[in-house]
Amino acid sequence: MPTSTIRDAEAQHLLQHDPEEGYEMNSINGEPSKMGEDSLDGSPSRKQSENSEDAASQEEGLVVGIQQTGIVSTDPVYEAKARVLNAAIQEIGMGWYQWQLFVVVGFGWANDNLWPIVTSLILTPVANEFKPPHPPVLSLAQNIGLLAGAMFWGFGCDIFGRKLAFNLTLLVTAVFGLLAFSSPNFAAICSFSTLWSFGVGGNLPVDSAVFLEFLPGSHQYLLTVLSIDWAIAQVVATLIAWPLLGHLTCQSDENCTRGGNMGWRYFVVVMGAISMIEFVIRFLFFTVYESPKYLMGKGLDEQAVRVVHEVARRNGKTSTLTIEDLKSCEPRGVRQQTNTRAALKRKLERLDLSHVRALFATRKLAFSTGLIMAIWALIGLGYPLYNNFLPYLQSLRGVKFGDGSTYVTYRDSLIVAAVGIPGALIGGYLVEVPRLGRKGTLCLATLMTGGFLYGSTSALTSGALLGWNCGFNFAGNIMYSVLYAYTPEIFPTKDRGTGNALTATSNRIFGIMAPIIAMFANLRTAAPVYTSGALFFLAGLLVAILPFESRGKASL
Repeated sequence: MPTSTIRDAEAQHLLQHDPEEGYEMNSINGEPSKMGEDSLDGSPSRKQSENSEDAASQEEGLVVGIQQTGIVSTDPVYEAKARVLNAAIQEIGMGWYQWQLFVVVGFGWANDNLWPIVTSLILTPVANEFKPPHPPVLSLAQNIGLLAGAMFWGFGCDIFGRKLAFNLTLLVTAVFGLLAFSSPNFAAICSFSTLWSFGVGGNLPVDSAVFLEFLPGSHQYLLTVLSIDWAIAQVVATLIAWPLLGHLTCQSDENCTRGGNMGWRYFVVVMGAISMIEFVIRFLFFTVYESPKYLMGKGLDEQAVRVVHEVARRNGKTSTLTIEDLKSCEPRGVRQQTNTRAALKRKLERLDLSHVRALFATRKLAFSTGLIMAIWALIGLGYPLYNNFLPYLQSLRGVKFGDGSTYVTYRDSLIVAAVGIPGALIGGYLVEVPRLGRKGTLCLATLMTGGFLYGSTSALTSGALLGWNCGFNFAGNIMYSVLYAYTPEIFPTKDRGTGNALTATSNRIFGIMAPIIAMFANLRTAAPVYTSGALFFLAGLLVAILPFESRGKASL
């Protein structure tokens, strides 16, 4: 058989695969199947690699075909080339470049939690100084910025590149965080909160894309490990807040002037400086390469191959990828779409109704998709409804207990934050326990989170309230670490992008609702606590009836 014919056949085989992932969860009629399970009746299966030198065999794993799903790719050549690049990264393996990237990507994970914590910590002194009629508007402004940032940077990184967005998200956050020091009124600090959150909102979508596109599938568990940066950020923020907000802010709204309330301004400057230092480290001290997939999508195949070889060199290895490997994915008469419109079309394809319909193709898969969206929505409302106002609630309850000073409030916040770190690590262990798995751990952690909230209403002393809040944060960190890992595992590989988008949108929209509800609820009562606890209990019950358990299943 002529060489060109062989390459055309290989290209057509590659066109059947999902381009964005390196490993794939087997799926039979939407259900995850066990690792190594044979294909049945044309259902997809993941073949084990038998030849480590054969990049194509490392990437094999049939997916549901066009005949079964009715889904036609907008650019099959792009998909085939992306498959080849995935195989090349897997061939290189985990090395020095990826470990360095792991560190600087951690900055994005940290900022994703750092700045929402900043907003919650400064809420009390800001309210004391400016005396707004509705203090929760500050959190509302933040959540609007987070939603806008996630949408803009998520789509934008496919237009102007991952590398630019990777650096700009931190820069935008740092600049507006530093400028917030000068806020003359409540409207100004709300505006700056929206603007720095616009940068923060892009961290996870951009950073996860950068990391995944250089990460071999054998090490994708590192995405779960990154949650430790999320927990550490809370500790760092509260540790710095303790002396600044504890000593240099007004203890009440009586006679609270700017000069006597400078602590929160110093605090946002320090946080802005931390983000600026992280930006400088990324920009000046670490060479992040443009994503090979982005370059290939722009028609720059030679540059994509060059980046792969440079990563291999940084890892002390060599790559067998050649420009011919990519060109072989272009059958006669088929050309890759490389303009900006094509890039947008590929991105929008993830939100195409055909992909949404695929997530509801069977009764069981539709049930699973609907439940996980509802769970994300309930947690998206319940967690910020309580956690974003925790320092404020602690201060109010502390006054009742006779120790409601700002110093004690932020000291307790530091203790609560520190307890969350082991929660993230324990969650990573429990998900592999056979009798618990993902579902069992997530269900118990979610119910425990609600239980600790209800328990806090029974506290008769400041110490008791602190204990209940520590339990809440401990269980909450277990919950989130499992939820971030479990969610993508239960979606069919080819529709995982759409599934993640649906769950993230549910979470952010309901997150915006939290401060709106808080505006009309009496924060001086236990109403927010009861409401939030009920939402966690409901989410936990929904987890219990999820149809899929992904522990021990092969996932791309």
